[in-house]
Amino acid sequence: MSLLSRLFGGSKPETPEPEAYNGFLIFAEPMADGGKFRLAARIEKEIDGETKTHTLIRADMFESRESACTAAISKARQVIDESGDTLFT
Repeated sequence: MSLLSRLFGGSKPETPEPEAYNGFLIFAEPMADGGKFRLAARIEKEIDGETKTHTLIRADMFESRESACTAAISKARQVIDESGDTLFT
């Protein structure tokens, strides 16, 4: 990859592997922010043939992408347990 490609976003962003949880799919998608990573995740579920999506973004910041991913999965599970399908209404 050339220097210009790296400087101007020539690389493809990582595609997160989803985690299945109680009929939902959780995609950990931490957001880089000032050298740290903000907790973020996408929660999806197919309802009546349509894929519904909820974006979860929290103020929590982490030093590493891995720790932000772990926390995002945990928080998404908690939100699913508390809200269920009403998450999409």
